[in-house]
Amino acid sequence: MKQLAIFDLDGTLANTLTSITYCMNRTLKEYGISGFSEDDYRYFVGNGASVLVKKALTAAGDAELSLYEEVFHTYTRNFAEDCMYQVKPYPGIPELLENLKKQGIKIAVLSNKPHANTVMVVETLFGKNYFDAVQGQTEEIPRKPDPAGIYHLEKLFSVSGKDVLYVGDSSVDMDTGKAAGVMTAGVLWGFRDKEELLAHGADVLVGRPEELLDCL
Repeated sequence: MKQLAIFDLDGTLANTLTSITYCMNRTLKEYGISGFSEDDYRYFVGNGASVLVKKALTAAGDAELSLYEEVFHTYTRNFAEDCMYQVKPYPGIPELLENLKKQGIKIAVLSNKPHANTVMVVETLFGKNYFDAVQGQTEEIPRKPDPAGIYHLEKLFSVSGKDVLYVGDSSVDMDTGKAAGVMTAGVLWGFRDKEELLAHGADVLVGRPEELLDCL
């Protein structure tokens, strides 16, 4: 039995794609730049806000990223205001989390969102202190796929890699789990497809949240 289940946030616990699309397109519009579709943003997200902005600007034709500093600052402001825009948990996630808690399995979030945004989203959706730990991007914890976030959570709960399940929806998540030497579960309801997850070493693929119980 695993002792700790660590979840990615965007595309794994919650459908945040509409909020990211809304905030980034709103930002681009302020600079006279046309926005992109949610399908485009599926492949812009995953490596944090900085990379998101760079990918959007590059796709918009600013290959030299001449507007990066300004746009990043504006996006950060817009996202702080509207990061909960139409955000909701995926069907079956609340029931899964309740089941894990009843079994005594610790649950944690590890996201590439800035830490304050990560905490805001998680607490708004699930309540304060619902998760045993919530970790977003900070100066001390490098962005995934660096495994530092997983190591930090292992130390926090005094568990070893064999006792951990890491759950995510992208290549970044699978690479993170592999780098940390933990079991990885790739979810098929998120932003990326099964081919990407398998190519990056997912140990298992799950099509519904309740299937994760078989991985424990």
